Amino acid sequence: MSDGKILVTRSSMPPLDEYVDEIAPLWESHWLTNMGAKHRELESALEEYLGVDDLALFVNGHQALECVLEAMDLKGKVITTPYTFASTTHAIVRKGLTPVFADIRPDNYTIDPARVEELIDEDTCAIVPVHVYGNLCDVDALAEIAARHGLKLIYDAAHAFGVRRNGVSAAAYGDASMFSFHATKVFNTIEGGAVCFRDPAFKTKLNRWKNFGIADEETVEYVGGNAKMNEFCAAMGLCNLRHIGEEIARRRRVAERYWERLRDLPGVRVCEPEQGVESNYAYLAVVFEDEFGATRDEVFSRLGENGVCARKYFYPLTNDFACYRGRTGFDPAETPVAAHVASRVLTLPMYADLALEDVDRICDVVASCAR
Repeated sequence: MSDGKILVTRSSMPPLDEYVDEIAPLWESHWLTNMGAKHRELESALEEYLGVDDLALFVNGHQALECVLEAMDLKGKVITTPYTFASTTHAIVRKGLTPVFADIRPDNYTIDPARVEELIDEDTCAIVPVHVYGNLCDVDALAEIAARHGLKLIYDAAHAFGVRRNGVSAAAYGDASMFSFHATKVFNTIEGGAVCFRDPAFKTKLNRWKNFGIADEETVEYVGGNAKMNEFCAAMGLCNLRHIGEEIARRRRVAERYWERLRDLPGVRVCEPEQGVESNYAYLAVVFEDEFGATRDEVFSRLGENGVCARKYFYPLTNDFACYRGRTGFDPAETPVAAHVASRVLTLPMYADLALEDVDRICDVVASCAR
């Protein structure tokens, strides 16, 4: 709690002594960036935890996604979802690709494979679905569609670190999966991100793209950028990864208290994990339907008056952003399910340290809004 307020999120951090011990060797090596020892250790540890053979670290998730799109040399249209953070759509547009927006499923807010199928044409080169709030997309249906049409399948898995479906990590799906390790995520490296991928030869290409396209001291192969994770961030990741099991268990305790208190309120929709999915309890999303009697904005205001910081996440839809208005294909009316959810959703405070008494306080405020 800060100044009497309950914040919507709070970064998880290891004990200070543990982090100090982790970074101490940097004072001996003076190797602070450019893929040093901590960077290599974290890549290896994450490959083991996520159950993948290949992974590349980045300065943040957004640069990781841009790098994948560029390194795959994509051209044309990319089918994606407007129900996501700005980064997903911005990465597609910034790489000179055209986003085509498919609507979402009303149950878990991920992209609807049936809508994806309808939008594919001869200019489509890829699908970029987004796992939302720790809910996984219909990975089987999307894999079948991508294979049948010869499309790249690149997941924005920023919300899905540690999530497994029938024992299989979210990192294992698609041609590539991008993760964000931002300070607010279930697992953080202060700032950071990663890409997991199927083709082992892709790692060399990604590592060159994120380091100005440099192949060796005399050869620059690509017009790359600078997207390398530094050693201090990698050290934070090594520390936080040791505690990830406890982190997720504590978040589950918080989520289950919310669901217990809110799931039976008329007009309130909570999103619990689907069968076979081991969640990471990344976010606590609540959708307020008309039956509840109060609008999302009214609940948001009441929470704020009581010192509770909620978030309208995701609102607005990315196809309704001011920076895209007037562009062909950016029309929220074409994704009505997403528009419906975006106008009614709140994410409530969720983090491992959130006291159950504070969860009850939040739920009491929400319940008091019902009419």
